[in-house]
Amino acid sequence: MAAYESDVCIIGAGISAAMLAEKLSELRPGLKITVVEAGKSIFDFDNRFKYRERMIRYGENPWPGDSIEGQAAQGQISRTMAVGGLALHWGGTCNRFSQEDLRLKSMYGLYQDWPIEWAELEKFYCEAERRLGVSGEPSQFPEDRRSEPYPMKPIPLTWSLERLKEWGNRSGIPFQATPQAKNTVPYGGRAACIRCGTCDICPTGARYSPDFTFKQLLAANKIELHDETLIRKLVLDDTKAWLAAARGVNPRGEVEYRAKAFVVASGYTWSSHLLLLSANARFPEGLANRAGQVGKYMNGHGFIQAFIEIDQDILPDMNPQYGLISRRFFRCSPGDPYVRHDLRIWEAGRGAPRMQDTGGRILLGDDIVNDWRSRSRRGVARVRAYYDIHPAENSELTLDSSAKNKWGDPMPKIAHRPDAASQARHESTRQHMADVFARMAHNDNGKILRINEGDYLDHPAGGCRMGADPASSVCDSFGRTHDHENLFVVGAPTLPTAGCTNGTLTFVALTLRSAEEIAKNFRKS
Repeated sequence: MAAYESDVCIIGAGISAAMLAEKLSELRPGLKITVVEAGKSIFDFDNRFKYRERMIRYGENPWPGDSIEGQAAQGQISRTMAVGGLALHWGGTCNRFSQEDLRLKSMYGLYQDWPIEWAELEKFYCEAERRLGVSGEPSQFPEDRRSEPYPMKPIPLTWSLERLKEWGNRSGIPFQATPQAKNTVPYGGRAACIRCGTCDICPTGARYSPDFTFKQLLAANKIELHDETLIRKLVLDDTKAWLAAARGVNPRGEVEYRAKAFVVASGYTWSSHLLLLSANARFPEGLANRAGQVGKYMNGHGFIQAFIEIDQDILPDMNPQYGLISRRFFRCSPGDPYVRHDLRIWEAGRGAPRMQDTGGRILLGDDIVNDWRSRSRRGVARVRAYYDIHPAENSELTLDSSAKNKWGDPMPKIAHRPDAASQARHESTRQHMADVFARMAHNDNGKILRINEGDYLDHPAGGCRMGADPASSVCDSFGRTHDHENLFVVGAPTLPTAGCTNGTLTFVALTLRSAEEIAKNFRKS
């Protein structure tokens, strides 16, 4: 069995791992850091324009080789496993949570409070925005005050978004551009965004992607990166509850990693999965799971959206992943019925052009365009709300013995279940959203074409939630597991709740805070 030793072994190579490795290498120069990733290194930036072109023309996956056959979870949103993780093809939206997310119990008597103060988290939000390179504008609400400005000005609004912002604001709900991890000027060694609208695979490098960070760290000899290496088990020391090794497999055979500190940065699915797989005689339910909390309280937020036809000239496909947000409903008064959500607007594409009209006449040249425009005289806005719901304890990830990978490991199964309070207010939340959509449709002779409710939870997190009480949580606010002093979990799994907006910036902020705690275990060189 091949064996490797380091100071810190990071398991997983997504955005949290990239930020952790970068900051640790700065705090403790000379620290030996090994990053281990089950998927491949897709360091082929020069090919991404070609991948983008084939995606547009043929609908091909623009990230070939970004998953592992047989390594999948029931109930999982994405199967991406590669160096860079889900943030290889994220949209780049970098919204912050609000103080209410951290004080649900104190303010509303719901769920639980986070074991961290807002002022502390806000400081690391600023650092996360600097490291990712976020362009944005300050919120219009004083409760969202910032201690530092955004690193870059916001991306200019398209023609369509200018019209949609005017329309949304007339309802009395103020909208602004969503903050994005996309450069509006050259930043971090990457180019400025040219707004080509294919953020799933950015051909210019303007959108932040973890592979850029890993390549920079490798070029400076600050880390070792072992890809195509699946860690299957964490191993305890023989005499104490101290992690001694991580064992796995790669194309050359079995491998073992020994380190002074281990960090599981494998995302909301595979972090809990690895801890459960690592059961032994002393921890028969899995590592860090003495209290039975690993895999519990899996969370995310629900979403409801409406398509609203309005008297506006909305032109399709002008940077379509860029949108507007209102933080008007991020907070509600403690005495009012509880409902918290963001509110987003995007352009909605017109119906596709056709080469034959309803009477069967063949359309050619300008007739195709004229027909298309005649059928699309009114614009359509897509309005979506991500709303806050809270998980029950049995909103969980478990091991599915009926589905195993080629090494015989049971795969994860995720079942999201809201707690009783979230279930009880579901109908009132739906009615609230219907009222908001109707309020917006009142402008510009609007007509609600349809309302859809999501059948899954978006931007998922949880499974190793942080908390002060070891009986009801897996780790403390720094991600240090209660049961094992040298084992940390960082990023999405540690979130007690998923708030009511995109969570990536929060994952990164918490990870950067964890880096400072992990660094304390090592002397400065």
